[in-house]
Amino acid sequence: MKILGIDPGLKATGYGLLEYKHNKTVLVETGTIHPKVKDTLEKKLLTVYRQLQDLIKEHKPETLVLEKIYAHYKHPATASILGHTRGVICLLCAQSGIYLAEHSVKRIRKAVTGNGNASKEQTRRMIANEFGLKPEKLTLDASDAIALAAGYLRIHGRHL
Repeated sequence: MKILGIDPGLKATGYGLLEYKHNKTVLVETGTIHPKVKDTLEKKLLTVYRQLQDLIKEHKPETLVLEKIYAHYKHPATASILGHTRGVICLLCAQSGIYLAEHSVKRIRKAVTGNGNASKEQTRRMIANEFGLKPEKLTLDASDAIALAAGYLRIHGRHL
C-alpha cells in the first residue's frame, strides 16, 4: 500500500510517499515543490499540478492524505490561497482514481508525536528520527507531508 501525504501551499508544497508492506513502512520519496515567486497564480498551480501528476503516475499511490483546511480569523486570505492548491490536488485524486483522506493537523500530530499540539519542528524531529533522516535536511513542508502519511497509517492501525 502506498500513501502520499501532501502539505499544500503556493510558496511550497511538501510531499512524502510511504509504502506499507509486510508490516513495515518505508519512505519512498519526499520533497518540496517550489513554484517561482514571480509566476502568476495559474502558473504556480500548474507547477504544483504537473509535478504531483508526475509523482502519481510514477508511483501510483492508493491513498492521498491532506490536512483538513483550517482558517484563522486573523489570516482569512490564507484559507482562500490554500483552497486553490487543495482544489488542484483534489482534482488529481479524481483523475487518478486515488482515495482522498483528510485529517486535522492535531489528529495527525497526536498520531505521530503523541501530542496534538506538537510544533512543526517537533514533528520534523520525530519524522526524521523515525525514518533515519537528518532533521536539517528535511523541509518543514516535507516533514509535515510525511507526517500526514505516517499519521494516516497509525490512525488506521498500521505501525511504522
